[in-house]
Amino acid sequence: MPYDPSDFPPFAVTVDLVVLTVRRHSLCSLAVRRGESPFKGRWALPGGFVRPDEDLAQAAARELAEETGLCVHDPAAPAQDNGAHLEQLATYGDPGRDPRMRVVSVAHLALAPDLPAPRAGGDASNARWAPVEELLGQNGYGREGEPVAPLAFDHAQILADGVERARSKIEYSSLATAFCPPEFTVGELRRVYEAVWGVALDPRNFHRKVTGTPGFLVPTGGTTTRQGGRPAQLFRAGGATLLNPPMLRPEV
Repeated sequence: MPYDPSDFPPFAVTVDLVVLTVRRHSLCSLAVRRGESPFKGRWALPGGFVRPDEDLAQAAARELAEETGLCVHDPAAPAQDNGAHLEQLATYGDPGRDPRMRVVSVAHLALAPDLPAPRAGGDASNARWAPVEELLGQNGYGREGEPVAPLAFDHAQILADGVERARSKIEYSSLATAFCPPEFTVGELRRVYEAVWGVALDPRNFHRKVTGTPGFLVPTGGTTTRQGGRPAQLFRAGGATLLNPPMLRPEV
């Protein structure tokens, strides 16, 4: 029997992005206000439908560039000022997750240093960085003076999964450096860990651990006073992808 595509129900594929950065010592995610139905006026994660001529990675990279101006960073290439780490997070396919039709979303996690104010694109009428604890509030999210409502679709679950992925992965990998500029201090890296984990870390113990982990950090030979006080040594990310020993997350 010849294959007949009409024998199977049609469905669409989207990519949704959990874009995380550290701003003002807080872990923040990019959120957009939807400009079209469904969920018009509600806050959501950026994303969109995969085009017929795209694979999933291309679609995610396009959405990331459209929403933030960032390019996907090639780990084999030197660090770029507008580069971001991008990885596939998980697939979400509950039949009722989108009221329009059956839609499967392949979510991606993007990490980047402190970023400028975002620009809204696509069907998004507004875009902003918001602390993840506010976006994941029990009653939902709303800017000051707005009604509070849950994030659109299943985006609260996607965001929570992305945050947990970041929190767990910086324990055993060098991923925390993706939140830093190409050259950074140990203090700046510590503030990344503190923002992502939501805990305060002892500066001396942290310095000893990160500088003593083989391949984690490489001195650049330079110093900076941008944090105030005495000049601080500058580092760049080393070649290690896995940390041994790992940076264990403190129990809260």
